[in-house]
Amino acid sequence: MKHLCSAVIVGIASVWAGPVQAQLAPPNEAGVAMGHLHYRVRDVDANRRFWMTLGGSPLTVGSTDVVRFPDVLVFLTRAESSGNSEGSVVNHVAFRVRSLEAVEAAGLEVLRLAQFPGVASVMTPEGERIELFDNTATNLTFTVDGGRPDATAARHNRRLEAPIAFHHVHLYLPPGAEADAKAWYARLFGATPGKRWDYDAVDLPGINLNFSGRPGERVPTRGRMLDHIGFEVVGLEAFCRALEASGVRFDLPYRRDEAGVARALLTDPWGTSIELTEGLNGL
Repeated sequence: MKHLCSAVIVGIASVWAGPVQAQLAPPNEAGVAMGHLHYRVRDVDANRRFWMTLGGSPLTVGSTDVVRFPDVLVFLTRAESSGNSEGSVVNHVAFRVRSLEAVEAAGLEVLRLAQFPGVASVMTPEGERIELFDNTATNLTFTVDGGRPDATAARHNRRLEAPIAFHHVHLYLPPGAEADAKAWYARLFGATPGKRWDYDAVDLPGINLNFSGRPGERVPTRGRMLDHIGFEVVGLEAFCRALEASGVRFDLPYRRDEAGVARALLTDPWGTSIELTEGLNGL
């Protein structure tokens, strides 16, 4: 299915590792692909500089500052939050980079994991952890349940040639909920179920969702620094009607904003706030 392209605002070239060709991934058969991450931050300028140093290109959507990467847009809203992702149902997000050394050379402090070569983290100016994997990492492989081939998910089993690309969102769930989460995302969004390394996971174009059972209480994402994640959906109005017919209740029903972007908001059964959009691709 074709993207719905929006002729809104042209971004500026990345200041790190050359220009980044940033667009969202083509959708799956259900019309769904990764869209955006939405952060609540006190200092938008400092956070925008962080994301640009990591390799993104800035733009604005309406009055909102955005930094774009291959496969994801990072929205930055000036607002207080109830805390970072530690303790939230979404524990962290992760990007692949061609080289951790290039990230260090750009001026970011890279915190490497000694027991996992090629895996590290960087911290945003307000303490949000962003996980990074380079081409030497050995725990990125994705295997589809049943062993069937999947051309989209196969990207996880190849070297990254671009400087950076979005990789995964990692949810911490009550122990035993992992299979239910896989089934829920597969049923609603056409995600491909499988395993990322030893984690239960599903794959969508542009995003791998990882599920780990962890004891202890996890708070919903709404109001946290990472307030919600977003999927871009082709034919969103009809898609929302189909979800409602299947019993899904929306926190905010389908609407179209002044910029022409269509939106709807729902929450998964474990507290992850998910915004569905149509019109962000092509910015």
